[in-house]
Amino acid sequence: MSGNNTGPYPPGSGRGWLWIALAVAVTAPALVLRLGQVHLDPIWQSAVFGLAILGAASLLAWAAEAAQTEISQALALAVVALVAVLPEYAVDLYFAIMAARDPVYAHYAVANMTGGNRLLIGVGWALIPFLLWLSRRKAEIHLEKAQTTEISILIVATLYSFVIPLKGNLSLVDTAVLFGLFGLYLVVSYRAKVEEFEPEGPSASICALPRRWRRLTTVALFLFPAALILLSAEPFAEGLIHSGKNLGIDEFLLVQWVAPLASESPEVVAVSIFALRGAGAAALGALVSSKVNQWTLLIGALPLAYSISLGAVGALPMDARQVEELFLTSAQTAFAIALIANLRFSLTEAAALFVLFIGQLLLPFPAVRYGFAVFYLVAALFILGRDRGRIKEVGRMLISTARVLRNQKT
Repeated sequence: MSGNNTGPYPPGSGRGWLWIALAVAVTAPALVLRLGQVHLDPIWQSAVFGLAILGAASLLAWAAEAAQTEISQALALAVVALVAVLPEYAVDLYFAIMAARDPVYAHYAVANMTGGNRLLIGVGWALIPFLLWLSRRKAEIHLEKAQTTEISILIVATLYSFVIPLKGNLSLVDTAVLFGLFGLYLVVSYRAKVEEFEPEGPSASICALPRRWRRLTTVALFLFPAALILLSAEPFAEGLIHSGKNLGIDEFLLVQWVAPLASESPEVVAVSIFALRGAGAAALGALVSSKVNQWTLLIGALPLAYSISLGAVGALPMDARQVEELFLTSAQTAFAIALIANLRFSLTEAAALFVLFIGQLLLPFPAVRYGFAVFYLVAALFILGRDRGRIKEVGRMLISTARVLRNQKT
């Protein structure tokens, strides 16, 4: 870090500031409506506040990148992790809080959580090898050994996730386990080697500012979008529900797929740019890390929010539909882990993830969901059984992670 008051990075381009201005602009209508307590037709309400969440999520992502020049490694890990899931948190926790007052909202909490997780893998992960092939004609991504931390935690969280459908609810026990796994993830990541940060796009423009203005801008780009996301969560969520009822569309499906699109898009776009520049391992690694965040922090926060709203220790109930959705999400995650267990991810494997995701998306029936879940699990076992090297690699990942934790304690 430079000791003077000038920015440590070359001057950013005007295009970076243009993107920041555009992101701020799309949040303005929602802010005016919210502060003025103006109510729109549910469809327009969803659109306006959805765009606000999209713009705010972009601002948060750029601020998180710029913050890596100012804060410690451990704090950077925590901040980036929380920022990655904040938009998803705001909407999903609103549903969990409301579920304590109206049980129907429990459907929407699980819908948003499972939709976000399946979208991240079925579209986000699958997109990276395609973009790498498009830009560099490389048909396979080779992950770094340092990225085994995320995969190890993801393996354990996924194994535990199969317990939740059997229980039929999300309880504070799940919160303790999943928060504990995320804590382990931070501990292990703290000991990992940190690569030099190279800002791109809007974050580069922020980093090029003199130190005082850089810090003020970064703080502002944390506080403003975070507050806006919290203000937009309720009208966006309620707008989706009422839009579905008015249009005769299953509101469960709208909450499951439209809401995550607003929160996931900025991150997917950001890592897609890295993939187009040839940094496929970094791009995929970022999405694997995001999956860890959602699969631990986000799920664990739901019963906690529900209990706080209830004013007592409680478990967020799950009906048959929610059990199906969570089981399918767990099975898809297991299949994805099997694909990258050898630290390689090919274009063919990415296509399989995407095609299977589209298949279960277009056929939203209970028998189909269970059918896809069973297929995911059988396929995962087949892949691991056919290539014993993947099983050995999984064992090495878990042992390596355990050793880092043991060394940390000593």
